Amino acid sequence: MERLKTAVPKMSLLSLILLTPCISFAADATEGRYSSVDTIWVLIGAFLVFFMQPGFAMVETGLTRAKNAGNIVMKNFMDFALGTIFFWIVGFGLMFGEDIHGIIGLPDLFVQNFQVADEAGYTPMSYLIFQTVFCATSATIVSGAMAERTKFSAYCIYSIAISLFIYPISGHWAWGGGWLSTLGFHDFAGSTVVHMVGGICAFAGAKMLGPRIGKYNADGSVNAIPGHSLTLAALGMFILWFGWFGFNGASTVSATGDESLLSASMIYVTTNMAAAVGATTVMCLTWVRYGKPDVSMTLNGALAGLVAITAGCDAVSVPGAFAIGLIAGITIVFAVEFIDQTLKVDDPVGAIAAHGVCGALGTILTGFFSVKDGLLYTGNPAFLLTQIMGVAAVAIYVAIVITIVFKIIKATVGLRVAQEEEEHGLDFEEHGLTSAYADFMMMPETMPGTDAQQTEISPKPSAPIPATAPDGRPITCITIVTGSKRFDALKIALDAIGITGMTVTRVLGYGLQKGAPEMYRGSVVTSKLLPQIRIDIVVSKIAPRTIIEVAKKVLYSGHYGDGKIFISPISNVVKIRTGEEGYEALQDIPI
Repeated sequence: MERLKTAVPKMSLLSLILLTPCISFAADATEGRYSSVDTIWVLIGAFLVFFMQPGFAMVETGLTRAKNAGNIVMKNFMDFALGTIFFWIVGFGLMFGEDIHGIIGLPDLFVQNFQVADEAGYTPMSYLIFQTVFCATSATIVSGAMAERTKFSAYCIYSIAISLFIYPISGHWAWGGGWLSTLGFHDFAGSTVVHMVGGICAFAGAKMLGPRIGKYNADGSVNAIPGHSLTLAALGMFILWFGWFGFNGASTVSATGDESLLSASMIYVTTNMAAAVGATTVMCLTWVRYGKPDVSMTLNGALAGLVAITAGCDAVSVPGAFAIGLIAGITIVFAVEFIDQTLKVDDPVGAIAAHGVCGALGTILTGFFSVKDGLLYTGNPAFLLTQIMGVAAVAIYVAIVITIVFKIIKATVGLRVAQEEEEHGLDFEEHGLTSAYADFMMMPETMPGTDAQQTEISPKPSAPIPATAPDGRPITCITIVTGSKRFDALKIALDAIGITGMTVTRVLGYGLQKGAPEMYRGSVVTSKLLPQIRIDIVVSKIAPRTIIEVAKKVLYSGHYGDGKIFISPISNVVKIRTGEEGYEALQDIPI
């Protein structure tokens, strides 16, 4: 410090400002118990993982129907709120308290006694919040698989159970000094501890809950139920990918020293590589299997790669991460199809496959691809067997406990909403929302100070509607239904023969061909409705046959989808502005 004092007068002001953080960190590292860098690194990781909560909410909302959007958002929101409270009260102590025979941590109610290891540079409370967001991630996985038919009260109860003891106890085995950690089980950031635990809970819940109404036919065939917004789902997946850098990278819980910096940098690269390869693999595979690349499955492919790499992101090379992403990408496509079509477990968002299957897969693949202990590098199967044993042990424990929890909930408050409630949508039945997208709905309006139900309108006496136009001239309505892409050419042609008015409506429909076949997550979407345009033209002066011939000439291609023309007689037309009727009402003259 004496040398520093003598050097300060010779420094420029800019140099002093630039050196101040370095001086502060150096002093903190030598004089304080904790490291500013390590503590800030853990806290940054915590808020990145927290940001994954809205990511999960958007993915799940986008891949389900709009009538349940508010309910899903509420569940994801309350996951974190409830998880924070109950993990603090009991869960954290069970996970990181003093080890009791390798099975459970000593309860530390309200986290009163927890201290980090002597060599740790982060503070106890920074570690608490870091682990809290991990716990919330495990709990929120379940909501997607059980979406659109689960009681909100039941959801809150099992979310609490996951945060209270299911996740903490199995987490203690691997991360809290329990029996798996002593055997050398490696799950760096939670492929098994976080994701597989959530995936198994999701499978047990979705199986016990049963499928959504209309998902399966009596013969066992599957009806695809597409989500309402792939845009939201893609936004959520981008958020998850971004947050995963904190999920995996900050799990080093240290950013000081060359070893930590090299490790964190490598973790970022392996994490990103696995996600990219997983997404690309699924895009290519679904392109081959379904005829076109499946958007929602490709999003799941990135998630599969992220989940799978989480266990060994610190232990594998970049080529190893590439291989893990490739295997996870292939696996999730067939896992989604198997769970949905063979096991008949209705998982709207693919959470069971992405988190449960790929979580277990990634942990086991670490046993192959770890550059230090992996079978492919050492030829010794011991580490691989430990990984397999750890996955099996956690899976059995979680499956048994969550099944008991769900059975208790089902026997008491009930697990599933009534059929009528499910058909109406959980937004309305569970939360009193007409729609989560109310501003986009056409709502009846009344003038201020009036009561629409009490306002009476006394119509003036009018003459009866005649069966034919008053002047005896025929009036005809020609309705043309065709593809929307051909409207501009048709309008130009109709203008050329003197048509001065028409009513155009965008509609959806299909003909004998049932629309173009479409695959959604491996299942056929029945009777796809195609975007079409409906044009209504009422004429008297211009002969209907003239319009028909013009339309046929413009719209004809010889293929399905050219459209149809419907001709209907009209008894009369009344122009509101002038009161003219019949032929005269159709003669549009500029005012």
